[in-house]
Amino acid sequence: MTTHLTHWGAFEADSDGDRLTAVRPWRGDPEPMRLIENVASAQHHPTRVDQPYVRQGWLARGPGAVGRGDEPFVPVSWDKALELLSGELGRVYREHGAEAVYGGSYGWASAGRFHHAQSQAHRFLNCLGGYVRHVNSYSLGVSQVLMPHVFGHLGWVLERATSKTVLAEHAELVVAFGGLSPKNAAVAPGGVSRHNTRGWISAARARGCRFVSITPLRDDIPAQAQAEWLAPRPGSDTALMLALAQVLDAEGLADKAFLDKYTVGYQRFIGYVRGETDGVVKSPEWAASITGVPAERIRTLAREMASARTFLTVSWSLQRAQYGEQPLWLGVVLAAMLGQIGLPGGGFGHGYGSAASVGEPAREFSPPRLPQGLNGVDTFIPVARIADMLLNPGQPFDYDGQHLVYPDIRLVYWAGGNPFHHHQDLARLRAAFARPETVVVHDPFWTATARHADIVLPSTMSIERDDYGAGENDRVLFPMKAITRPHGKARNDYAIFGELAERLGIGKEFTEGRTDDEWLRHLYEEWRLHHSGHELPDFDTFWASEHIELPVPDPQQILGAEFRADPQRFPLGTPSGKIEIFSDTIDGFGYADCPGHPVWLAPEEWLGGAAAAEFPLQLVANQPRTKLHSQLDVGAYSQSSKIAAREPVRMHPDDAAARDLRDGDIVRVISKRGNCLAGLVIDDAVRPGVAQLSTGAWYDPDPTDPTFCRHGNPNVLTPDRPSSTLSQGCAGQLSLVDIERYAGEVPDLTVNQPPATVAAQHLP
Repeated sequence: MTTHLTHWGAFEADSDGDRLTAVRPWRGDPEPMRLIENVASAQHHPTRVDQPYVRQGWLARGPGAVGRGDEPFVPVSWDKALELLSGELGRVYREHGAEAVYGGSYGWASAGRFHHAQSQAHRFLNCLGGYVRHVNSYSLGVSQVLMPHVFGHLGWVLERATSKTVLAEHAELVVAFGGLSPKNAAVAPGGVSRHNTRGWISAARARGCRFVSITPLRDDIPAQAQAEWLAPRPGSDTALMLALAQVLDAEGLADKAFLDKYTVGYQRFIGYVRGETDGVVKSPEWAASITGVPAERIRTLAREMASARTFLTVSWSLQRAQYGEQPLWLGVVLAAMLGQIGLPGGGFGHGYGSAASVGEPAREFSPPRLPQGLNGVDTFIPVARIADMLLNPGQPFDYDGQHLVYPDIRLVYWAGGNPFHHHQDLARLRAAFARPETVVVHDPFWTATARHADIVLPSTMSIERDDYGAGENDRVLFPMKAITRPHGKARNDYAIFGELAERLGIGKEFTEGRTDDEWLRHLYEEWRLHHSGHELPDFDTFWASEHIELPVPDPQQILGAEFRADPQRFPLGTPSGKIEIFSDTIDGFGYADCPGHPVWLAPEEWLGGAAAAEFPLQLVANQPRTKLHSQLDVGAYSQSSKIAAREPVRMHPDDAAARDLRDGDIVRVISKRGNCLAGLVIDDAVRPGVAQLSTGAWYDPDPTDPTFCRHGNPNVLTPDRPSSTLSQGCAGQLSLVDIERYAGEVPDLTVNQPPATVAAQHLP
C-alpha cells in the first residue's frame, strides 16, 4: 500500500506494477471525496498519449498553422520528436527572440512540488532566455488586481483568512454570497489532506449559528448548514449589497467609529448609495426590482447582520463575471460598515467554499519547490486574454493603470493545463490557436489542447513518478512515491526538458547535473537546512514515513486582528494602509467599467436586460462535482454523472415544462456564440430562469462547426470578454442561453478516443 496526494485529497493504493488494483481514501481524511475514483480508471484509458506525435501537416510542410485541430497525427520516436522540437525552438529564439514565445502552461497539472509542470516549463524557457508570461488566474483574476487597491494583497487575505474553527466557535450569522459549495471546497492547488467543510459548518450550526446562502443554486451549501436560501437573479448581487448598505446607513446601524478609524472614502461611497450623485436611492425597493429578492427581506437581513456577530463571505464565482469587481468590493465595504473586521467570528472572507485552503490556518513556511530562474522577458498578459493576444499582435490594451501591447507570438509551449477548459468562446480560441507557427504540448491525455497542437509529448501522471507534495496552505507534506510504471512511452517533464536542454546547449543550466531523484533530495535537504529551527526529519526518514506535519503558529487566526488592534503598526497593503472604500488610484485610471467606488452596472447579459428576450435563461457555468476542472474527465466517477455520455444540465421544473422537456432528454443549449449538447436533469434546487451546466466536459467540436460542442462544454456558450478594463479578468461564469430538445440522431463523440493517426511513410 502506498499513500499518494491529488488536488482533491490523499488516497491509499495497491498496485501490480502496471496499474492500480485498489484505491481507498486516506484514513486520515474525515470527509474523503469520491473524485479519487477517477485516478485508476483513467490511467490506461484509450485517451492516454502513449508516445510522441507530430501533426501531419506540420511534419510534412514545416511550421505553420494550416490544418491545426483537423489533421491526423504521426507517431514518431522520442529521438525524432526531440530533434524536431529542439530545432524549432532554436529557430524561433534565433529569428524572433524570446518575446515570440508564450510559455502558457496555465492550469493545475498534477500535484507534487518537483514534477510541477509549469515550474519545469518555465525553468526550461528561462534557461533559453525567457518567454511571454501570464499574470493572475482564471479563478481569481479580478480579485488579484482589485484587492491590493482595496483591502491588501490577495495572498494575505486568503492565507490569513479567519480559521474555520474560529467561525465554528464564534460566528452567529454567516452570510455567504455565492454559497459555500462543498464540491469546490473539496479541492485546493497541490492537494488536500483533511477535508472539513461539513465538519466546521455542522459545529457552527449546532452552536446556533445561522447561515444565509445567496446563490441561484440551493445546493451551493452543505445540507448541514440548514441554510436560508435567497436566490437573486444571477449577476445582480451588487444591487442587493448596495441595498443592504443603504439600510445600514439609513437606520443608523453602520459602525461610524470603525469606518472613521480604519477606512478611507466612505462619504464618497455613501453619497452614491443615498442617491446624492445620481438621484437614485439604492433602497431595498430599488434592489428588489433588479434582484427579485423581496424588499422587506433585504431590509430585515441588514438588521440581522447588524445585530449579530456576522461573517460575510464572497465566493470566487461572483468575481468571474462582467463587472465582477463590484460585488467583491462591496463584500469588504459591508463588513467594514458592520465594524466586525478583526473580531472572532465576524468580518470578511473571500472564497470559503471556493477552495479547501481558504480558512485553513497559515503554516509557518511552504514546502520545497523547484526554482524557476529569471525570465529575461518583461512582456506579459492577463491570463484570460490569450485569445486576444494571439488574434491581435501589436494591438494596445489597458490593464490596472498600465498601457500595454500584445506581443507577436510565433510559438506556444504548454505543459500542465488545458486552455480549452479554462477559456471562453472556444470557437474564438480555436481560431486564435490557428495563428502561431508552432504549438507544443506535454500532456498525459489527448485533451482538446493536445489535439490543437503540432508536437505532442506524453507526460506521466503523478502516480507514475516520485515526488512530494502539500496543498496550498495545507500543513501535511506527503512523500509521493511512484505506484506504477509509466503508461506506454510517457516520460517525466523533467526528463523531456533535460534532453531538450542538452540538445540546445543549456543542459548544465537546466539540470545542474542532477537527476530527478537527486533534485528531490537536494531541494528537501536545502529546505530543511533553511528551517533548521524546526524539528524536520532528514530526507531518508521523511521518504520512509507516511507524511510529516508542518508547523502552524496560529491555528485560531483572525483576518485583520492585528490591523484592528493597531492600524499604524500593522497597516494594510493598500496605498492608504486602510480599507479603501473609495480608491483614488482606481478613480485616477478613469475606467468607466470600474470607477473609484463600488457601483451598480447592469451586465450586458442578465435576466433583467433586453438580451433576455432572445435568450431567456441565465446559464451558470460553475465547477463540476465529479472532477476537478476537466481533469480525468474520462475517469469512472466523472463518466457516472453523464447522460448518454453528455454533461448534465440542470433546470427548474417550470422552465422544463414550458419547453415540453423531460428528465434525461438530450438537449441543445444555445447562446449567441455557440451551442452544445447536454443531458437534462430537472431539479427545483435551481432558481427558475436559470440553467446550470458545469465546465469540464472535454471540448468535442463538430468537424464543420467549431461553435457546436457535442459533449457539453459550456465554454462554447460563454463570452470572451474581460470583467473590466481594470483587471482584464475572466468573466466566464454567466451567459444568457435557451434550451431545446435536440432533434435528430445524437452524434457520436470523438473525445473519448485518441485522434486519427497516419504512419510516417504515408506522408505526402
